[in-house]
Amino acid sequence: MTETASERRALADRLEKTGVLSTPRWRAAVEAVPRELFLNPGVFLPVDGGRWRPVTAVGADPAEWAEIAYSDRSLATQLDGHLTADQAADLVTGVPTSSSTTPVTVVGMLESLEVEDGHQVLEIGTGTGYSSALMCHRLGEDNVTTVEVDPDVAARADAALETAGFSTWTVTGDGLLGHPRRAPYDRVIATCAVRRIPHTWIRQTKPGGVILATIGSWPYGTGLAKVTVGEDGTAEGRIIGRSSFMQARAQAVVPPAGDLSARTAYPDSERATKVAPVMLQEWMPAFLAQLAAPGAHLVRASTREGPELLYLFDPERESFAQFTSDGDGWTVRQGGPVALWDDIEQALTAWQDTGSPDITAVQLQIENKAHAYGIEGSPSLRWHHRLA
Repeated sequence: MTETASERRALADRLEKTGVLSTPRWRAAVEAVPRELFLNPGVFLPVDGGRWRPVTAVGADPAEWAEIAYSDRSLATQLDGHLTADQAADLVTGVPTSSSTTPVTVVGMLESLEVEDGHQVLEIGTGTGYSSALMCHRLGEDNVTTVEVDPDVAARADAALETAGFSTWTVTGDGLLGHPRRAPYDRVIATCAVRRIPHTWIRQTKPGGVILATIGSWPYGTGLAKVTVGEDGTAEGRIIGRSSFMQARAQAVVPPAGDLSARTAYPDSERATKVAPVMLQEWMPAFLAQLAAPGAHLVRASTREGPELLYLFDPERESFAQFTSDGDGWTVRQGGPVALWDDIEQALTAWQDTGSPDITAVQLQIENKAHAYGIEGSPSLRWHHRLA
């Protein structure tokens, strides 16, 4: 495990130079843990046309494999919930369902977790096991519990952790439920995105403990929430930055299927928009849209004539918004029990009137039956999501 010592030091140097890595104990972990061990049996690299090139640890040139392992990028390790690189002989298509997250993100989150010696940590989403190994090096293997929903992914991660010398608590199960048998925890960290921080995580965290998780259900426009648990079982904190992770599998979004024109056949209203819906392709507006209309998702489509069509669908509330552009502006047709665009447009307008603050201005409070989000000093930018 010493062949890549120079690459590990170089990685630590880069992370330190960018300001992501600042703690000596975490630097020691980065320098000690070989990331390549956690990429077996291989990875998928993106190529043109939405395809993937499989690269296996056994078949790759050692120099290429080391370059891949210590590159500053996320690496897909599973496609479509089952396919690994050793099972693909040529270019393939598919959707990533497990990956090794870029070291910048991994180490940045670990630094933000603010662990101390002796802390018990629960990790949701073991993935390859690389971040688990870093925590084991920093805190000791008996202080880390990691939960992975995919049995095959969990088995590969457990084998890699053993090879790296860490016999930690690797659990196969639904991470949204946490792991009560080892609770309470001082810290909870999620390497998947969740629609909201589950109450089970709060119940399993000690008062004063910290939970760090990406919230949101879009593939972008999601925020890294950091909350502190109170004595009364509530939690409060803020969004500390942008973050993008695969959705927890139990909450994975199923794209609308079938005839979109049939889904939008019965509008209740039609009008010109006050702001352009293409704003939703930007990070902060997308985050606000998820607060203003939970359950809504943006869908892009095109007609045979060529113009782009944008939709918002909320299948659970049977509501939609359809947008068309005439070149000078946009028209929205809305239907269903909820006027999705009205709520989102109001939030976007209020955000602009407030000076378009960054995502880090968003605060959140979590109670037993509700989650509240807001931007301080902006009464019109507050949302109260009841859980029942």
